[in-house]
Amino acid sequence: MRIREGMIPTVLGTVVTGAGTALTRTKVNSKIAAGIVGFGLAHVVLGSIDLVQHNRKIW
Repeated sequence: MRIREGMIPTVLGTVVTGAGTALTRTKVNSKIAAGIVGFGLAHVVLGSIDLVQHNRKIW
């Protein structure tokens, strides 16, 4: 099985963003939860960029 370049950071970022969003509903410091959400969103964006660039190389 071959995994496309950028897929792992995108999926990982989605999971981390979801975890950070879930933490905003608990008694965790809101700055920490916002940092986790931002970290996850950064991974989603960077992974998506890798997916798009890798897709263009195939064509």
